[in-house]
Amino acid sequence: MIRKKIVLIIIIVSAIIVSAGIIGSQFIKPQSSSTKLQIVAGENFWGSLVSQLGGTKVQVLSIVSDPNADPHEYESNAADAQAIANANFIIVNGIGYDDWALHLIAASNTPNQTVLNVQNLVGVPSGSNPHLWYSPSYVNETVHQMYLDLVSLDPTNAAYYHQQYVNLNASLGVNNKRINEIKQQFNGTEVASTESIFVFLANATGLDLVSPPEFMKAVAEGTDPSPQSIIQFQNQLESGNVSVLIFNEQTISPLTQEMKVTATQYHVTVVGVTETIQPPDRSFQDWMGAEILALQNALNSKGLG
Repeated sequence: MIRKKIVLIIIIVSAIIVSAGIIGSQFIKPQSSSTKLQIVAGENFWGSLVSQLGGTKVQVLSIVSDPNADPHEYESNAADAQAIANANFIIVNGIGYDDWALHLIAASNTPNQTVLNVQNLVGVPSGSNPHLWYSPSYVNETVHQMYLDLVSLDPTNAAYYHQQYVNLNASLGVNNKRINEIKQQFNGTEVASTESIFVFLANATGLDLVSPPEFMKAVAEGTDPSPQSIIQFQNQLESGNVSVLIFNEQTISPLTQEMKVTATQYHVTVVGVTETIQPPDRSFQDWMGAEILALQNALNSKGLG
């Protein structure tokens, strides 16, 4: 009888130990070579870059990627909240572009979670132009910080991330070379834009963006530009001095359509651009490279004309 009791006690203790191990494993998840880092990017332009850096070691969800929607007006949902709560690493743009993501991060309050806020990284104040991914220098700075964060989160695969970083920089370098070519050939050329999306790239290429800043900012924020800025913009397009109009295809309104028609009537070449990567399965550098090439071709055609 005593022997049976001893055996029963041993069985019960063993069961308790096994159960404790199972329960504990739900809370302690050590990073192993077979475990992928869970990454959430507010938008697919940042998501594409971190996905290329992480390669086979990461799983990336880009939340804003709909080509038919204005990212400025995105509203989050329960699935977004769950994804952010479960993420190891989150990338947000900042400057009011994805405040919904910042609210979800604060609400989830997930411990040991790495958050890269690009606004804070590059040091621009609130209220600034939010289209940071159109700045080659800001992109380079963000990619570097993404790389550092991946290594910090997963040091075992540091060598792998370094090679991915080298490869991505080489790929981005092709676009940067084309930007420099535009600057050398067309520095000071007058161009216009329906929205502030083009400001950073205009600076990088040395083009003279003459559109009224008030008009571009108002369109980006979904408000009505002043009548004075509308008249000024129309006069610029009709003057014959503007070579190219950059047209944001994701913030279309009757007013921007009207400016597009005016540009066409006065032989101003229209180049379409988008806020997010289109189509969504393209890489950042292929998408941005196609837009830069279209700009270069438009400038070349005007020069030949």
